[in-house]
Amino acid sequence: MIRTDWTVTEAATIHALPFPELMHRAQTLHRAHFDPTAIETASLLSIKTGGCPEDCGYCSQSAHYDTGVKATKLMGADEVIAAAKRAKDAGAQRFCMGAAWRSPKDRDMDKLTDMVRGVADLGLETCMTLGMLSPEQVSKLKDAGLDFYNHNIDTSPEYYAEIASTRTMEDRLETVEHVRKGGIKVCCGGILGMGEAEADRISMLVTLATLPSHPDSVPVNLWNAVKGVPVQGKSEKVDPFALVRLIALARILMPASVVRLSAGRTGMSDELQSLCFLAGANSIFVGNQLLTTENPATWKDNDLLQRLGMHVAPAKPASRSVEMAAQ
Repeated sequence: MIRTDWTVTEAATIHALPFPELMHRAQTLHRAHFDPTAIETASLLSIKTGGCPEDCGYCSQSAHYDTGVKATKLMGADEVIAAAKRAKDAGAQRFCMGAAWRSPKDRDMDKLTDMVRGVADLGLETCMTLGMLSPEQVSKLKDAGLDFYNHNIDTSPEYYAEIASTRTMEDRLETVEHVRKGGIKVCCGGILGMGEAEADRISMLVTLATLPSHPDSVPVNLWNAVKGVPVQGKSEKVDPFALVRLIALARILMPASVVRLSAGRTGMSDELQSLCFLAGANSIFVGNQLLTTENPATWKDNDLLQRLGMHVAPAKPASRSVEMAAQ
């Protein structure tokens, strides 16, 4: 049964279970909803880097901090589509396009929708993360065939003010609701290792698990060290077993959601990644680069899956491709 009425107390009790029991519960639910040997793959491209007016204290792309990241203009649609083709040839099933904005300007929407149509025509699932959206912008992206929209809540409601002041948790949840009501699949997760307490990590997952419907995709990121941002002074390395417990809790609270091991995999051993897969993670980013940080080489991911006897999940046709085929 898919529940949206979880309490923090319930979640904390599950999180504290003996490790074998926690893993058993997570794996049982994972098998009920997914092929436990299949891993979804996505590729991520920064289509507009740096210069963001938000002051998110973890982000290398904020204009508030000197991180060495240079601001760029929005890429052209042809350039993005060419990058998407390379990603597909390298094994990606979904192509995610990220822009460092507070929110897109209306003048950029035509170029963005051209990107969505072009990437979808390649047979890839499409995803974007552009900041906050209005219902009208959601509608335009939906009409273009956008499959997923990523808008992370980052951390718990209780800790959020410690990492950003230029927008609130309510702002983030409002965009998530616009996306959900607009018929685009929601990709929403958070970041671990920014100085938050264990209770904040649990609260973050409960916030996601008590939305009107669970996010279709839940990315779990480990904060990558960035010089010059406030989080650098309070970040703490996440204990490997603490990460596995959070993955297992995400799987139990949101059993039908795809749980993605996102940023931070370069610092994970093969054994830790394998435990995360066993706990219910079933998606990874592929390719050597995320937005501004490194990602494991494709050959390493392929080698790990082969050694585990696991495989890349069959590609799902992009919604625009399905619509065209039906015409």
